Amino acid sequence: MDFKTLLETAWNMTLQHIVMLILMTLVMLVVSFLTLGLLAPVVMAGFTQAIVLLMRDGREPRIDDLFSQMRLFLPLLGFSVVVFIATLVGLSLFVLPGLAVIFAVTFGCLYMVPLMTDKKMGLVEAIKASWKMAFGDSVADHMVVAILFIGLMAIGSSVFIGTLFTQPFATVFLISVYLEKMNKSGSEATTPPSPEIDGSI
Repeated sequence: MDFKTLLETAWNMTLQHIVMLILMTLVMLVVSFLTLGLLAPVVMAGFTQAIVLLMRDGREPRIDDLFSQMRLFLPLLGFSVVVFIATLVGLSLFVLPGLAVIFAVTFGCLYMVPLMTDKKMGLVEAIKASWKMAFGDSVADHMVVAILFIGLMAIGSSVFIGTLFTQPFATVFLISVYLEKMNKSGSEATTPPSPEIDGSI
């Protein structure tokens, strides 16, 4: 995987649409704060799908895209609650199980949301597909993707203004990887098998 090209593409695309992406990120943060985090997963899903459409189809993102995935409110909220409880219990009883939950969600479910928004997968189906995408081909490449994504998010979260830029940049980068993986899997699925050589005369 060419990470240099992926990062350059994400950087250029973010800069081209920086004003709207910052506005969307600001609205997303405000909505998440005002709803005490209840709408955070679903507006993030809307943000993610807006980036998918931007990267794949060249469609300009819009503020109302944030609320385009409200059908996923209950599945994403339920998933967030289950992960929170499992992490809390794991950390309070035995630290390692809690860390295992964090690792599994962070690394295994990285593509869950775009699969749910873009491919209209259900929660369980998206989790399975995300794990397959994450650990099916090159685990080392996926580890780099996850570290870069988490690192960008962590840098931005340290300063509020930084989040307004690093959130879009990190998401554009992740979607670039997602689309490359989807294109690769699609091309492999449509590649006809090599014809067998008949040795008979």
